[in-house]
Amino acid sequence: NQIGAKFWEVVCAEHGIDSTGRYQGDTDLQLERVNVYYNEASCGRFVPRAILMDLEPGTMDSVRSGPYGQIFRPDNFVFGQSGAGNNWAKGHYTEGAELIDSVLDVVRKEAENCDCLQGFQVCHSLGGGTGSGMGTLLISKIREEYPDRMMLTFSVFPSPKVSDTVVEPY
Repeated sequence: NQIGAKFWEVVCAEHGIDSTGRYQGDTDLQLERVNVYYNEASCGRFVPRAILMDLEPGTMDSVRSGPYGQIFRPDNFVFGQSGAGNNWAKGHYTEGAELIDSVLDVVRKEAENCDCLQGFQVCHSLGGGTGSGMGTLLISKIREEYPDRMMLTFSVFPSPKVSDTVVEPY
């Protein structure tokens, strides 16, 4: 979610959207394709078409309290309480399996709000349990439900330089 949050900061900057969701840009070009990544709310705010999920609330809290945390739709934060303990199987088969239906409900809601859904972008880790285990579960469920839509993943491989968890790559 840290990389996903940074992604949204960059997209906001490219489109001239400030941290409150308001357009502050200086060229019409910035607004030309803003509807690819954003829904425009009735109050003139732009709300990212983003779903943030995790198996523990800590990362979500840091995203929410970050510089762009208030731009996201609160209902699109989906999280558990237990985590996956850096274990792919827990993320895929147990903890993630308990949460996946809630995530898919939010995915459906966002998809239904699109005029012309082209596909999905998924940013997830290949290490740990949530990004790898629940990430692959989510991708397979989206593929089942939307077989004719594109799927683009930004998959982050773990690095021994930033992680102290020996089993993370497994």
